[in-house]
Amino acid sequence: MTTKKMWIVGLATTVMIAMLLLAGTPSAAANHQPSEASADVKIDNFSFGPQTLTVSVGTTVVWTNRDDIPHTVVSTEGVFKSKVRDTDEMFSYTFTKAGTYPYFCSVHPKMTGKVVVQ
Repeated sequence: MTTKKMWIVGLATTVMIAMLLLAGTPSAAANHQPSEASADVKIDNFSFGPQTLTVSVGTTVVWTNRDDIPHTVVSTEGVFKSKVRDTDEMFSYTFTKAGTYPYFCSVHPKMTGKVVVQ
């Protein structure tokens, strides 16, 4: 490696370290916007839990399949629709409007749930 290349690598390393240090300072952290709220629904034993979930507008709901067989999460009103989710796979949807959102598993239609957004 030439002296010039070593100097460039050294400079780049120094700049990267400085950027990492600055990103961790309190003033930089104060400018960081908090992430959206989230809520979890577990799919287990052919049911959604909790069956009714109440959240605020802007909340992202994450469904996680904890069952040994595939399931889906499908809005009865066509608002959202997941692909088939195998064990430990997730589906998420961010609710941007208040309302009641019933849903079901298209593979097992007797599995139902509801998200109430306030």
